[in-house]
Amino acid sequence: MTAIEIADLRADCAHCEALCCVLLPYRRAGGFAADKHGGVPCVNLLDDDRCGIHDRLRETGWPGCVAFDCFGAGQIVTQQTYAGRSWRDGTADVGEMGAVLTVMRLLNEMLHHLGEVARRMPDVPTSALSERIGSLREIDAEGLLGIDIDALHDEVGQHLGSASARIRKPAGADLSYADLAGHDLRARDLRRADLRGATLLGADLRGLDLTGADLLGADLRGADVRGADLGDALFVTLAQLGSTTGDPSTRLAPWLRRPEQWTSASAG
Repeated sequence: MTAIEIADLRADCAHCEALCCVLLPYRRAGGFAADKHGGVPCVNLLDDDRCGIHDRLRETGWPGCVAFDCFGAGQIVTQQTYAGRSWRDGTADVGEMGAVLTVMRLLNEMLHHLGEVARRMPDVPTSALSERIGSLREIDAEGLLGIDIDALHDEVGQHLGSASARIRKPAGADLSYADLAGHDLRARDLRRADLRGATLLGADLRGLDLTGADLLGADLRGADVRGADLGDALFVTLAQLGSTTGDPSTRLAPWLRRPEQWTSASAG
């Protein structure tokens, strides 16, 4: 990326006040060991903003925490938007702060995807849109909550869709928004497939070549991607990968960090 670097869109928990652990709600059905309302600190949160079970989240029933990615929104909201104000001392309203975090996360996720288009297709004009979204991150809380995020999301989505169509020529299978939950897809040719918004919950993708496949918004929770080639798949995020089963042979784009749980997985 140019003005906004990849590192700016990665979570930096050391410079965040554990906002995701406090401001956001979670439920058992979403991969958490308990239900929690927004604005209530997680039972595992320590006084120093660290997680008391960070090294054993999966084993203790918190895989949803492993899968969550704020795209770097947490440190921006902490250090910039609410600089000097905190949920801990009551100088920041937790409800407002939670809404701001959600907006900031969406802005950063859009920038993440636009940055991928810029890297893959330098001839596609993305800088103006990226700069416009980047500038929105600098406004105050009231201004952030006044953004028409749905309209902006649609605008970015159309841009990404156009870029995807160009990258995937000749286009593969159209499986956009298909329900493929639990399917064994190992015999399918998914190269350059449109899997945007597809439900791949628990799907078997082992060893598949997903070169050029568009995975924007696809639900990969519980999917088995051991040995799969995701190196040139489009619009893959850490939030998607965090809930999958991968291994050291799963190929990823160089700008994506490998989920920690993959390092010890075996390619069965």
